[in-house]
Amino acid sequence: MNRRNVGRVVLAALPFVLALAADLILFATWRDRLPAHIASHFVGNGRVDDHASRGSYIAIVIVLFAGIGALWVLMAVAGKFTGRSYGRVVASGYAVAGGLGYLMAAALSVNVDADQDAQGRAQDVSFPMWHMAVGVGVAALAFGLGLLLAALLPREDTPAGRRPVAGRDRIDLADGEIAGWARNAGAWWLPLVPLVVLGGGFVLLFAADWIAAIPAFVVGVLLAVFARPYVTVDRRGLTVSGVLSWPRIRIPLERIEAADSRKINPLAEYGGWGYRIQPGRTGVMIRSGEGIVADLAGGRQFAVTVEDSATAAALLNTLVDQRRTEK
Repeated sequence: MNRRNVGRVVLAALPFVLALAADLILFATWRDRLPAHIASHFVGNGRVDDHASRGSYIAIVIVLFAGIGALWVLMAVAGKFTGRSYGRVVASGYAVAGGLGYLMAAALSVNVDADQDAQGRAQDVSFPMWHMAVGVGVAALAFGLGLLLAALLPREDTPAGRRPVAGRDRIDLADGEIAGWARNAGAWWLPLVPLVVLGGGFVLLFAADWIAAIPAFVVGVLLAVFARPYVTVDRRGLTVSGVLSWPRIRIPLERIEAADSRKINPLAEYGGWGYRIQPGRTGVMIRSGEGIVADLAGGRQFAVTVEDSATAAALLNTLVDQRRTEK
């Protein structure tokens, strides 16, 4: 591991290590003043609805911060983030660690000197909701600190700019010839996701109530609409749609200056999968791998991951050229 990666590992792991250490120190300080079973879960009005042993609190805190911290370190080091994108990734980790660290400490503090019942469970304990607002404030401050610290590390160069339009691939079409391209952009497992989410909704419907099941049903239906995404290229432009004709995303030819095909890392370049919005670019990220990257008027980009993207990009360039000559 080179010096740059060591610096990235330390910077990304630091907030989670500090948050874990702070919560463990507070636990050790208050241990003798805590009931055997502390209030560990609270409903919307701050009332207690579950308890856990003191040992369980320790285990949860360690697993929580170690697990999330490991994922953030992997994302910051293995991901190809550059410039401001890297700073935002690091700062987001600081925000998560700061907010969670405060809330775990606050949940512990309300148990200090609490009365106990015959089973050693905390009594007359409540969690004031203002702690949530404070947690958001701590997360915001931690985000700013993360940005400041990330700026101290040497930044990698951002990817090269746009290739010249004349250097892009094209498909030869005869005068008056009409061509189109369409491809399924999904993966074999993608339709299983909405089924799992909808199944969870039915479980909540019978195990809890219909109010708890509504979010699962809404998300499941939305995922089902885009479980079989299709990408098309024709004289109307570049279109990404789901099972239904709406909602869809269409980039008309008049907005496209040129298109290219290249490998895309959704996590590193767009921060994840699905419909992504980044400064200067948007995209539909279904999987890692090749995709179409369209340079748009005004300096923005639109990208979508799909197989045979080289053919689609070449056809787009040809159609854009035809439209220019028709003016």
